[in-house]
Order: sequence, then structure tokens, then C-alpha cells
Amino acid sequence: VSKQQETPLDYTVVPRSDVPETLLNTLNEKKSESMTMTYGEGEYLYIIVGYGVMPTGGYSISVERLVETEDEIFIKTNLRGPAAGEAVNKAESYPYIVVKTEYTDKKVVFE
Repeated sequence: VSKQQETPLDYTVVPRSDVPETLLNTLNEKKSESMTMTYGEGEYLYIIVGYGVMPTGGYSISVERLVETEDEIFIKTNLRGPAAGEAVNKAESYPYIVVKTEYTDKKVVFE
């Protein structure tokens, strides 16, 4: 099987304050469970990866890889917990990341 040419995609990690309201409402409903979803609005495609409920704050998510082939987009994210000894909020948190890229109707594959 020949591996399709992969092209890195330009993207922006969207701060919560800039997430479209319709999408934010959906995220607030689903944030307590692990989730992967996409949302298209205008010229942008939003790709969301959520990790469900965590016992404390202090988690961060990074995008390890976001590439496209002729037919698909591949995204891989990484959840990092709080560093040992880091002061964290003891309340539950719902880490998720919203990535914005140019709109496409390609299938998104979550790795």
C-alpha cells in the first residue's frame, strides 16, 4: 500500500472566548465524556478533541500532528497531566482542545 503524500496543515488553537457560540454550547453539553468531533462554520473547520472529566485542573493538550492527504485529515493530540508538585485546582476539569483550520469536507481521522 503506497502511503499518500501528507501535507502539514496550518491551524490555530482556538481560545474558549473565540469558539463559536453554537459549538461552545455543544461542548458544554458533551465535555464530561471523551469526544472527537468536527464543526464547520463559514470558511473554517473546527476539530475538537476532548478527554472527559479529570480529577483536578492543570491538564494541557498539545497537537502532535495535523496533516492532510488527498482524501483525509489526520490529527493526533496529547494530554499532559499536571507536573509533580504543581499547585492545581482541586475541582474536576474537562480538558479539550479546539483547533481551527481552513474549511474542507475531507474526512477527519483521530489518531
